[in-house]
Amino acid sequence: MPPQRKRAPVIAYVTGAAGFVGSHLCDRLLRDGWHVVGIDNFVTGDPGNLASARNDEKFTFIEADAAQPWEPWTGTLSASLGTPDVVMHCASPASPVHYERLALETMAANAVGTMHAVAFAHRTGATLLYTSTSESYGDPHEHPQRETYWGHVNPVGIRSCYDESKRFGEAYVTTAVRKLGIDGRVARIFNTYGPRMRAGDGRVVANFCVAALRGEPLTVYGSGAQTRSFCYVDDLIDGLVRFATRPALGGRVINLGNPDEHTVLQLAETIARVAGVALRVEQRPRPPDDPSRRRPDIALARELLGWQPVTPLDAGLQRTLDYFRSPSLSG
Repeated sequence: MPPQRKRAPVIAYVTGAAGFVGSHLCDRLLRDGWHVVGIDNFVTGDPGNLASARNDEKFTFIEADAAQPWEPWTGTLSASLGTPDVVMHCASPASPVHYERLALETMAANAVGTMHAVAFAHRTGATLLYTSTSESYGDPHEHPQRETYWGHVNPVGIRSCYDESKRFGEAYVTTAVRKLGIDGRVARIFNTYGPRMRAGDGRVVANFCVAALRGEPLTVYGSGAQTRSFCYVDDLIDGLVRFATRPALGGRVINLGNPDEHTVLQLAETIARVAGVALRVEQRPRPPDDPSRRRPDIALARELLGWQPVTPLDAGLQRTLDYFRSPSLSG
């Protein structure tokens, strides 16, 4: 059995620290007074996302691949880094453009990287939070999706490198809870948006925001009747922190997302209105295995975490558009 931890959480290790979600998570933990060790290899992460964290003396950065056996991960823990109270494994390409380009690397991050994270948490007695995805549900036959739904996923399709490796990560963490006694938890993250998304990464909010600001048509794949549920990044981060720090949640799988459902065409209309531009749409064929409906049931998050998203879509989109208006991101 891993050693028992008795003091309040003060040290977190965050893989994928330079990514969209990971960097916001680091900033939140630092603001809350945590000491944070961030790990990233910048395959899809952006060093600029860590500008605020690097100015905080409580932040230490290690450039490393979470799927590789870097020394603190698998060997001797440096006294200067400290023993973690929480390990948050966020490392993985997470957009269609990136995980199709980096398919094998994506699978390694979610399989080998998760195995390393489990071993590290077991050795140190840390709580492990594994960030999974609503893609675990695939193109769902159950709507909205509850944590008890097993999903409808193509195991050999073009998206399987992401979908199935995330599902493997979930299986590995929950098996380690049963077999090793670790305090492992799985967060299934639904569509999240906000500042630090990357232009051109294939995610619909980023694509629409950039196109609207450039005066270009908004590209809609298929009819646009497919639905998504959009959660602002600050709300997601609050849910992740609550999930990682609440006691007695080992082995739990919890959806984190916004239950407000919108069609892709409705999203396009909203972004055009918030951006103050005329709506123009260009339709293209729908990609293989693209989910037709996506909406989380967050009853467990409300019950166990006291959490639900609070940021209205218009307000979150305005902040996201303001981010993409930045001169350093233009052109």
